[in-house]
Amino acid sequence: MNKWRRLLATGALFLLALLAPGGSAQVLPLPPRPADAPGGAEFAQSLIPLDLVTREIRIREEIMRGNIPEFLRHLVQLKLESVVAGQTNRATCFVAPDYLAVGSDTDYFLTPLTPGTAQRIADSLQCSLPTRKLVDAIFRNATVKLTPSPIPPSAAMTTVPVFLTHNQTVVAQRREQLAQHPQAEMVAGHKKDVVLFAELGSRPGKVGIYGWHQPDGHPIQPLYTGHADTWADYSHGIRLVQLSVTVNGQPATLPEALANPDLAPLFSDEGVVPVARYATLATPVAPVKATTTNQPTPLSIRLEDFHPGVFGEREMEFHLEPEVSVRINVPGNFDPAKPLDLVFFTLPNGNTIDQTIGHTLAPGDDWHYDIQHIGAQTRFVRERLVNRNVVVVYLEAGGRSWPAWRKRHADQPRRIPEIVNSIQALFTNTVTTLTLSGHSGGGSFIFGYLNGVDRLPDQVTRIAFLDSNYAYDPAQGHTAKLTQWLQNSDRHRLIVLAYNDAVALLNGTNFVSAAGGTWGRSHLMLGELGKQFTFTSQTNAGLQSYSALGGRIAFFLKENPRQEIFHTVQVERNGFIHCLLLGTPFENRDYDYFGPRAYTRWIAARPE
Repeated sequence: MNKWRRLLATGALFLLALLAPGGSAQVLPLPPRPADAPGGAEFAQSLIPLDLVTREIRIREEIMRGNIPEFLRHLVQLKLESVVAGQTNRATCFVAPDYLAVGSDTDYFLTPLTPGTAQRIADSLQCSLPTRKLVDAIFRNATVKLTPSPIPPSAAMTTVPVFLTHNQTVVAQRREQLAQHPQAEMVAGHKKDVVLFAELGSRPGKVGIYGWHQPDGHPIQPLYTGHADTWADYSHGIRLVQLSVTVNGQPATLPEALANPDLAPLFSDEGVVPVARYATLATPVAPVKATTTNQPTPLSIRLEDFHPGVFGEREMEFHLEPEVSVRINVPGNFDPAKPLDLVFFTLPNGNTIDQTIGHTLAPGDDWHYDIQHIGAQTRFVRERLVNRNVVVVYLEAGGRSWPAWRKRHADQPRRIPEIVNSIQALFTNTVTTLTLSGHSGGGSFIFGYLNGVDRLPDQVTRIAFLDSNYAYDPAQGHTAKLTQWLQNSDRHRLIVLAYNDAVALLNGTNFVSAAGGTWGRSHLMLGELGKQFTFTSQTNAGLQSYSALGGRIAFFLKENPRQEIFHTVQVERNGFIHCLLLGTPFENRDYDYFGPRAYTRWIAARPE
């Protein structure tokens, strides 16, 4: 729930909703309709000459300034019921009485939208898009059931003039019912819905379409996910569903319920819907082919597409196929004129993105929130690298294990470079450096990247293994590719943090082999790289340091005479800071690797 609160918080608008008549949050949190707002027909005409992106920006701006019909502001109650393992569950939710529109009660334009724009509007209004089951339930409970009015398919079906033609037909149908059924009553049957669906998280770049029910209750459009998420035609409508729901008398959110196997059947006929939102990028993420030059496809990203975060930061979260959750965190003082350092951090096994970022612990909190603090360590780094934009990309694998993810998708050896390229491409022409880093099983992602490219791109300037080089294997070409990359530019740095896990004990027993842990893998890496580069070494307070190429290759290996477990301690004790500041003027300034936390004041408070 904390994640959703952060993603969906719109403080002033939310208070506006709470101050609505009756103190109910069942009114869309929008300002009053401006006196100078254009009617639906006039506004639609102004959209005709615009391209898709500009058109949707204008629609979103008009809606968010309050130019929607009064009847659309007031949500309608919908009750649902399901039986799971003999247990009857009941839920109540609130839905918009009609599809999203711009204009007034007497002059409105039902606005087809791509799912990204629809999701951004829903986020701002503490709402969601519906599932297929909710669309069916809405049709059953609608007091006004309009007959679908298809227009013959053509290349023009995605243009505003056709939108207007269909809008006039639907408005005329609805006008015939007004005497018996005022506009505040729920209406259905006149549009297809943009819907959430079970495979949404594994089918990025796609939109789910369903509905357009005929009078007998059968939909013209079965669930269809073949269109790209840039598609919006005249038949599409955006139905808003309030995020807050009541399940068995208790408050919950729709995403929480959809993620719960026992409660999902209340809202979904597909079972669990693990990803209950669309990506909200201005331009959809389009994976690009891995190349030796790593030239990205020209896409764009804008700060207004990010949600507010802590310490003035901005965040965006979306999903890539297959099973990859992405969160991009940018500094609050992001300056497009400054060089951009894009840092990929791949998560350790078993951890979520929120746990990896970290926060101040409160009684009863999961301990995982206090073992890495990549968020606070990033803020420490940003405080020093003030002339650069340090942007962190958190990558979480489905099942929370990159090694397991790679096994499941071994038939897609170039997928990991495609993931990196597609995210990098969002910052086209601005990325100066690219860092690949990760903790624990997250290192498997880096080796998957190595396996998927013919040679490491020059733009990758830093590779940092934070006790995560388990998958190192000279037989797979890892040494050769790293060697070539290190020789190609004096900007390239390889950093390895590890400890003697070969002697560490868990409940009195060794848990890794001498060769299979990071201690063994690191010494193997040293030996292989030592065939090409001359290393110097020193030991200080039980920390072995190995260096070559003037410090561009750096290994920090912690001895372990007491047979302790330092797997996360290496990260917690300024490990991420050290990996990013090594070789800069700020190396070992105001912090010590394996010393006390240097970033305490940058730890975020526990989310409410």
